[in-house]
Amino acid sequence: MNPAPGDPNYATASTLYVDDLAADVTEAILFEKFSTVGNVLDIRVCRDVVTRRSLGYAYVHFQQPAAAERALDTMNFDPIKGRRCRIMWSQGDPSLRKSGVGNIFIKNLDKSIDNKALYDTFSAFGNILSCKIAQAEDGISKGYGFVHFDTEEAAEEAIGKVNGMLLNDKKVFASKWMSRRERLEKLGNLPKKFSNVYVKNFGEDMDDERFKELADKFGKVLSPKVVVDDTGRSKGFGFVSYESPEEAQQAVDELCGKEWNGQKLYAARAQKKAERQMDLKSQFEKKKIERINRYQGVNLYVKNLDDTIDDARLREEFSAYGTITSAKVMMDNRGNSKRFGFVCFSSPEEATKAVTEMNGRTLVSKPLYVALAQRKEERKAQLAAQDMQRIAGLRMQQAAGQPVGHVFPEAGAFYMQPLAQGGMKPTKLTLNHLHGLECLILHCPFWAIGDFLGI
Repeated sequence: MNPAPGDPNYATASTLYVDDLAADVTEAILFEKFSTVGNVLDIRVCRDVVTRRSLGYAYVHFQQPAAAERALDTMNFDPIKGRRCRIMWSQGDPSLRKSGVGNIFIKNLDKSIDNKALYDTFSAFGNILSCKIAQAEDGISKGYGFVHFDTEEAAEEAIGKVNGMLLNDKKVFASKWMSRRERLEKLGNLPKKFSNVYVKNFGEDMDDERFKELADKFGKVLSPKVVVDDTGRSKGFGFVSYESPEEAQQAVDELCGKEWNGQKLYAARAQKKAERQMDLKSQFEKKKIERINRYQGVNLYVKNLDDTIDDARLREEFSAYGTITSAKVMMDNRGNSKRFGFVCFSSPEEATKAVTEMNGRTLVSKPLYVALAQRKEERKAQLAAQDMQRIAGLRMQQAAGQPVGHVFPEAGAFYMQPLAQGGMKPTKLTLNHLHGLECLILHCPFWAIGDFLGI
């Protein structure tokens, strides 16, 4: 039963999403087509905000849900300007799409199966919210697609009936849709059985025939392939597929580390790009955590260094407080000192002692600033907290009717005195500045006041 006017779902039940539109399809063209089934209140072709070119989809809002339903039943996959449009109900709640409820994935589809054929095949199992074949840039099917039902029960029935059946003489496979994260997690939890092996470091002289001879020792080789460049020369790596996972595992065990033309071969399970990227990301995060833990409490940040201070001098000055594992003065591209560096001790106790003794001590001609080194995120959070405390104090003074800082007149201008030691530098302010500062304190974010004063 369609919702009545005033029902929260009434507007959604009267609105259709129209996809796969040609770039030159306009609101007028859509109005001419859809107004034949009922009164159309609004049509919006979605466009790029900069170029104003159509994004290939639109929303059609009818006065009555019944008219929208008629359009969906009679016009879905009709050609508009030479392209079959794809119509579905507009989903006001994006969580339904992202939840995966009722959504199934179909693969190994024949290239001749289009959106309409897929829709006709699955419409027998329930109400379809959306149905789409994945296509390449040239419009050719990629051999897989998605069907989203309005209930999980309809999706499960479709999977049970369609999975393994023949469509256009090809056996298709249907399964519950999973997000990329879920697929990668599932892949990571599966036993590492494989039949494809990746081999590298065999040089430029390798070809498929020699590669097969090398790989044949460990089992029945189905397809050896050496990857070559544009000139036909080997890039030094390739892939070999075995008949069984046991043969593939033996090849990895025997080939990895084997001497070949003066180099050590590397062999491992061949991975898809997404899986390889996930592994690399995991390794990077692991090393990052290990590095943070290793230097926690022992790495010191030293700034206000004289230009003459180098790595050796920095190490020498701090060596009295413990065992130094590294000392580094940071340099720019021209080899000039950036006037800050890092000193890493072997224990937190040594680092703490160095901070206590060296912070504020004059080295050559400048007083040093020494503190425990912080990660960028920690430093930003600390600075933000300090800004919030400083501005909160300003607001409290302003709310209490107290003067903000001490203002002294001098030749038509004013100077703001620091509120506390280590706070704001004396800043020359005009009357307009003071009025602007009052507005900033009352209405603007904390960082804006620092920019305004040039702090």
